[in-house]
Amino acid sequence: MSTLSITARTDAGGTVHLRPTGEIDGDNAHEIREAVGGLLATGHPRMIKVDMADVAFIDSVGIGALVHCYHAAAASGVRLMVCNPTPYVHRLLYVSGLLGLFGSPARPPEQLRQPAY
Repeated sequence: MSTLSITARTDAGGTVHLRPTGEIDGDNAHEIREAVGGLLATGHPRMIKVDMADVAFIDSVGIGALVHCYHAAAASGVRLMVCNPTPYVHRLLYVSGLLGLFGSPARPPEQLRQPAY
């Protein structure tokens, strides 16, 4: 069974920063949906940023949960962004064509680039 913990903080500008840590997969993807759903049900954040720097693994169910969160936020008039994806998460979002949807940069993180020989 995989583990996932999610911390949330709101900055002075009203942006909520969610930081999942661990793995997002079929066992726990509902947790990210519930976290975003709870934010939307109890308030109206200016923006939601999901910081993926500490996500070691995500599967198709986890990606589906992020897409669900994006659409739920959009339906509430809130922008949801995925930021700081690990090289692994960046690659999955790239091959699935979702980088643009989540507002992530098209270029991979620096540690992914190969030196030119």
